[in-house]
Amino acid sequence: MRSRAIEQYKQDLKLSNEQRETLVGLLLGDACLETQNGGRTYRLKVEQSDNHAEYVQHLYSVFQPWVLSPPRSRSHSDSHGHEHISWTFQTVSHPAFRFYAHQFYGGQKKGVPELIHHWLTARVLAYWFMDDGSMKSEQSKGVILNTHSFSTDDVSRLVQVLQSEFSLAASVRKQREFQQIYISGHSLEMFHRHVGLYLIDSMKYKLPVLR
Repeated sequence: MRSRAIEQYKQDLKLSNEQRETLVGLLLGDACLETQNGGRTYRLKVEQSDNHAEYVQHLYSVFQPWVLSPPRSRSHSDSHGHEHISWTFQTVSHPAFRFYAHQFYGGQKKGVPELIHHWLTARVLAYWFMDDGSMKSEQSKGVILNTHSFSTDDVSRLVQVLQSEFSLAASVRKQREFQQIYISGHSLEMFHRHVGLYLIDSMKYKLPVLR
């Protein structure tokens, strides 16, 4: 598609409610917004490991009107020289993402918006969990939400929302160099109730089984 046709096409794009909620969930996770023109427009970039290729394809289907090229694989080496495959795609750059960029990147680094208590819906929680969550153990029935990139105040704000809006037994789990959010197995049934409708099949392995 030629640049003039692309610009014309972009004028008709609008984020749906589903796309907005998915976007917030991804930004709480590993996804990022990038700008190439000093903040006039931004694009969403998604990248996940090879074993989450089906999840990336699902996200592509959610944002497909915003994406000009389908997901592609990328090979890269870690610091030990081991080769890894990831899957990635990016949206077109668009002013519609600017508001979210200002909310999540208003400071020097990525942070949690003060409005998150208005935005954190069940769908947002589900995509956050799929993007950057995990099972603590099958025995504990607890789940982890990775919040490595967020400040102590940001993590505390998220815990408060999970407690007040979702009635989850959420707490801060301190690690050596960062913090995580731990949701106790006592809340597993409630957590299932909130996110179960939105989890895709290939990501359900992250969630402890109810017994």
